[in-house]
Amino acid sequence: MVKFAHLADCHLGSWRSPELEKLNFESFRKSIDIILQEKADFALMAGDLFDSAYPSIDILKETFAEFKRLKENNIPVFLIAGSHDYSASGKTFLDVLEKGGFCKNVLDYEEIDGKIRLAPSKINVGPETISIFGYPGKKSSMEVEDIMRLELPHQDNFSILMLHTTIEDLAPHPEIPKVKKEKLPLANYYALGHIHQRFSTDIGNSRLTYPGPIFPNNFQELSDLQSGSFVMVEISGWDIKSSLIKIPTKEIVIIEEEVTNALIATETLIEKIDRMNLNDKIVLLKLRGRIEQGKTSDIKFDKVEEFIRKKGAYTYLRNISRLKTPEDILELDVVDTEEIESLEKELIKKFSTENPHDFNSQLPSLISALSIEKEEDEKTISFEERLIEELKQIMELKEIL
Repeated sequence: MVKFAHLADCHLGSWRSPELEKLNFESFRKSIDIILQEKADFALMAGDLFDSAYPSIDILKETFAEFKRLKENNIPVFLIAGSHDYSASGKTFLDVLEKGGFCKNVLDYEEIDGKIRLAPSKINVGPETISIFGYPGKKSSMEVEDIMRLELPHQDNFSILMLHTTIEDLAPHPEIPKVKKEKLPLANYYALGHIHQRFSTDIGNSRLTYPGPIFPNNFQELSDLQSGSFVMVEISGWDIKSSLIKIPTKEIVIIEEEVTNALIATETLIEKIDRMNLNDKIVLLKLRGRIEQGKTSDIKFDKVEEFIRKKGAYTYLRNISRLKTPEDILELDVVDTEEIESLEKELIKKFSTENPHDFNSQLPSLISALSIEKEEDEKTISFEERLIEELKQIMELKEIL
């Protein structure tokens, strides 16, 4: 029997909050603890080990220490770059880890007649030989087009294909480039990353798995996932058995409140919070509703946060994206959503008629892209990069923006 760990989307260095950044790395450290306890034969990291191609020195030092633990226990690590730690120049700190002898980047290929023919990295575990292939994720899902051209040489032994991409089953938006899992080259186990969901499905006798992130990467993921996870896989011959391992972290308390009167909202929240046990917990405050009295600035969030911290909370985040003021919804009171969309189409049609240009066909996609919102706790630079990459893709630009 062969046992290996499948991790993805560690995003080390992603959180601005020092408390959550600490938990992010602690979850990574705990995953290494479990891998050592389980005596795994090797580990796979399917992209986005780091949140950036150029992580901070502190993050690098701590990461090297964890990889050193695996090396000292003779557990090889095989990895690929993800959309965050990928660099078009081909130079990232993943190379530094590899040159230090801590891991093996399995990307190895040659292009033949329009095909991308991958070469395997092989590992022998007792009498078993495992072939590991990999192709990295790229910015703006640019890897999807390449994946359609991937080709794997036939293997007489168990094979693994590592990818950092989106499969059709999990594409959150119809516009997002995605891969049909049925179109993937044949392998026994598909070790995927990129989508921060826990998902596993069988394709014939093969298994395709997303293990989820090592630690939630934003407000919504903290709310939905509650903790990080990875997968432990056991193979015997061609049989596959996989187990989801959830990584314990701080308890998460979600406080939801509908606000109509901003003038009394602060006192209402504090009264509600006062009845809760928040000691050493992550507190997520979600406010929603239409404010009929006062305005958002009348809610004293600094006072609410101070009270939450006095209750001993480990850390606190808030989300007020669903809290609307009369000004926010004035236009929606005049015209409903369908009428707005109809009006947009009429305006675009009129503009295109009066100003004929090939560019006009891209206007609807551009308007849609420019309407995307900054996610809770998303760094401004990450939001700007995401928006620019979306615009570049629509405009089919390469290096102009």
